[in-house]
Amino acid sequence: MTLTDLNNGFRDDEQRRRVQRVVHDRLADDRDPQECRFLMRFWWQLVMSYQEVSMDELSLNVGKPKLDVIEALISAIRSSHADIDAWITTTQQVFPLVQDRGFRAAQDNER
Repeated sequence: MTLTDLNNGFRDDEQRRRVQRVVHDRLADDRDPQECRFLMRFWWQLVMSYQEVSMDELSLNVGKPKLDVIEALISAIRSSHADIDAWITTTQQVFPLVQDRGFRAAQDNER
């Protein structure tokens, strides 16, 4: 399944940015660098019309709970704007905010 059509499935740029924030802030955890790398490639895929990441790559590199959420998002994008809004709400309820350890370490080094 190609993911190059995802950027066209949003109501507007604000809805796309909200989805990207959820992927970044709640799914892409830098404690698992490999998974985080592929989730961030998916994050980019949401705005790109070329292939940044494939479903096969996501399947190989993203854990089952998060992969299920990504698959639900893809279905929502291809279904309706209301389904995307529901995905945002549900994902925010299920996944807590990720603490960006790399950013925090960089800030600590500046002090």
